[in-house]
Amino acid sequence: MHLYPTDWGFFTVLVMAIVYAVNVARKPDLCGRWRRVFATPSAGAAAVVIAFYLCIAITDSIRIEQHGARVTVLDVILAPLRLQVERTYSAPFASHGFVKESRTTMHGKIAREYPRLEHGGRHLSNPDLRLSDILWRAGFGIIGGAMAWSVLIYALARLFRTRYGRGPMIASGSLCVALGFVISVAPSYHMFGTDKVGVDVLYQGLKSIRTGLVLGTLTTLISLPLAVVLGLLAGYCRGWVDDLVQYLYTTLASVPGVLLIAAAALTLDLYLNQHLGDHVGVAERADLRLFGICIILGVTGWTSLCRLLRAEVLKLRALEFVLAARSLGVGTAGIVWRHLVPNTLHIVIITSVIDLSGLVLAEAVLTYIDIGVDPSMESWGNMINSSRMELARDPIVWWSLGAAFIFMFTLVLAANVLADAVRDAFDPHLRRSR
Repeated sequence: MHLYPTDWGFFTVLVMAIVYAVNVARKPDLCGRWRRVFATPSAGAAAVVIAFYLCIAITDSIRIEQHGARVTVLDVILAPLRLQVERTYSAPFASHGFVKESRTTMHGKIAREYPRLEHGGRHLSNPDLRLSDILWRAGFGIIGGAMAWSVLIYALARLFRTRYGRGPMIASGSLCVALGFVISVAPSYHMFGTDKVGVDVLYQGLKSIRTGLVLGTLTTLISLPLAVVLGLLAGYCRGWVDDLVQYLYTTLASVPGVLLIAAAALTLDLYLNQHLGDHVGVAERADLRLFGICIILGVTGWTSLCRLLRAEVLKLRALEFVLAARSLGVGTAGIVWRHLVPNTLHIVIITSVIDLSGLVLAEAVLTYIDIGVDPSMESWGNMINSSRMELARDPIVWWSLGAAFIFMFTLVLAANVLADAVRDAFDPHLRRSR
């Protein structure tokens, strides 16, 4: 198994999340707060959706060798979609191409007509039966997904002997039904159509999930240490340390973010061209660029959390428990680690969850203006970027933009809903107001 730099970083974040979950299970107070988060129906449903996206990203980060080529586990699972490449555009659920082609008739005349697709609906002897075939497959898949959901819920209930909330039940049932529909229909039809080179758009949308999640998690992993360390030191030590940290984040905040990221991204491209050249493959180069974008966003995105932590620590350092610890001779490191970090952890958690959706949107925006991920890498930004010219066609090719919007909107909505529940459970000001 071969891992790219972003794979190492992504799995590092997952390991840290598992360690934090084990730590939460040992502390009744934290465990109670997270139980309140997931007891909210909307937050429970959002957690199920995010867990589904994470499963897709994990399978897309495990790379294996198959027939002399390096593919991911997700590529193997989605082989029916990945290998069914058409010649050019095709509409969703179509059996014929979207663009007319010239064909010589039996009488020797040239006719312009829509050709049959090589893969979409090729099992149909009569294309007029396409609608009934789709409905039959959809019904079969929906029934199969509902049965699989029933078996899954029954097995989990017997295994963990617990009842699940309404939100997770509805979300998991909807996902199982949707998966059953996709598994039944997608091998025979292009559910979201194909792009200019004939690649299945549903396959592109699923592959883009890893790019969005890697960008969000790795950027958070890079920015958190900077924000936490500098914010705590600036608020507690004050003096020249506070002045230096304020100068750093004020200077960064004064520079327009897009210009700063664009300059760093262009510098990164120049470095890759000069030092790597043709020594790495297309996939490795695209992954290195994604890793570089994560570093750039992490180094430039720590200022807001640092400012919040500094303000909170300035308030905490004047409270009785910090003054008592200082009078008893506890050092700076002990006060910061034992008293300040636990009392500012809610700010870190809330900000990290809220920033995830912003980083997913940032990838789409940066790629749209050609300073984001490499064009050879599947991402929602690249799908939206490629739709610029497609929307100018007549008739309009809308399905690439529509698929990117659906996948991105679902993840961003789930992240925002979960962030609201986390804020309600962890923010002490909201708890006191209630």
